Amino acid sequence: MPTIAVVLASTRPGRVGETVARWVLDQAAARTDARFELVDLAEADLPPLDEPLPPALGRYSQPHTHAWAQTVARYDGYLFVTPEYNHGLPGALKNALDRVYAEWHNKAAAFVSYGHDGGVRAVEQLRPIMASLQMADVGAQVNLNLRTDFVDYREFSPADHQSTALATTLDQLVAWATALAPLRAAGTPTAA
Repeated sequence: MPTIAVVLASTRPGRVGETVARWVLDQAAARTDARFELVDLAEADLPPLDEPLPPALGRYSQPHTHAWAQTVARYDGYLFVTPEYNHGLPGALKNALDRVYAEWHNKAAAFVSYGHDGGVRAVEQLRPIMASLQMADVGAQVNLNLRTDFVDYREFSPADHQSTALATTLDQLVAWATALAPLRAAGTPTAA
C-alpha cells in the first residue's frame, strides 16, 4: 500500500492552506488503498538552499538537508496543497523541491491549489518541475477559488463538486504511485 505525503506548501501565518490540507486528509482517511500523512513545510526547517554541491549529486552536507531527504524518501507519492502567489508557486515549495533530487524520482504527484483563479498558474509552474525531478504528475487536480470556495476569502467552504474532483485526483495519484512501485523497488538508475 503506498504512503502519500500531503505537502502543505504555504508557510505564512494565518494561512488558509492548513484548512485545505485538513480537508484533503479527512477525505483521504476514508480510503483503504493508501496511507496519507501531512508534511508541513512550515515545520520542515528548510533555509534557502545552502548546499555547496548540486542536489543531483546526492552529496548533502547540511543536517536539515539530510533530514529533508529522509522525509521525501519515505513517500511513494505527494499531493501538494499550494497557494498561488503572484501568478506562481510559493518560494518555500520551490526551495523544498530544489533541495534534494533522487529522493523524488519515480514517485507520483498531484495538486490541490487555491487562489483568486483557483491557483492554476502555480500548478502550471509545478508540472515541468515534476518532470525535471522525474516524477509522474497526474492530470486531475483540484482548483479552489478564494471567491467561491471560501467565505470572505478566509473560511474554507468548498463547493460540492470539489469533493468529486479530489476523489478523482486521489484515484489517479494512488494508481500512479502503485504503478511506479516496481521502478522504485528496482532502484532504476536515473540520469543526474
